[in-house]
Amino acid sequence: MLIPKMKKNQNQKGEEQNRILITVNVVGSAGPIRFIVNKDDAVTDVVATALKIYAHQGRLPVLGSDSKDFLLFCAAAGSDFLDSSERIGSCEARNFLLCKNPQPQLKTTVAEDVKKDKKVAGKAFKTWINKSLRVGVSAH
Repeated sequence: MLIPKMKKNQNQKGEEQNRILITVNVVGSAGPIRFIVNKDDAVTDVVATALKIYAHQGRLPVLGSDSKDFLLFCAAAGSDFLDSSERIGSCEARNFLLCKNPQPQLKTTVAEDVKKDKKVAGKAFKTWINKSLRVGVSAH
């Protein structure tokens, strides 16, 4: 009895259904990145892959390679970013937005910065005046 050969596509049918083509738009970049991922891949793996492809293509602006510095948003779900341990197939979308994680800002305000600059400028001016007056006064 002969067993018919199965084509490669038929043999791995379950695996193919597990893979999806996604589009990642990077904030500040000219166009999207498209690549294939497994639905079971973690968001951190997808971000790392997107950053590698982005760097390999020589796109600008240069983003870096640390996937922890970026957030991945699902374009269809709204404004919530995807958790880093979440599976990419859980949101049932194929379009994503990649942007840098906002860095925590210092608690100084603009007014405090201006005060500090005035103090430094005032001390420098006083020092200059004192030095210039000492030169003019001679000891007898």
